[in-house]
Amino acid sequence: MEFERAQEIVNSPDTYEVFYKNKLVWINGLDPKSKTVHIKILSEDFTEDVPVNELKEGKNLH
Repeated sequence: MEFERAQEIVNSPDTYEVFYKNKLVWINGLDPKSKTVHIKILSEDFTEDVPVNELKEGKNLH
């Protein structure tokens, strides 16, 4: 995923599926300097900072 798209998803009133290594995540924050995102892996209740280009966009859930 591109950093700009991650920003759009975070700022959108809609809800989108976002995956990291095939696990559904929630984006908690963005770091434009390092192009990383702070994510929460929903199935594991685990948070981590990862490169934004490792995220994959899924469906728009509205």
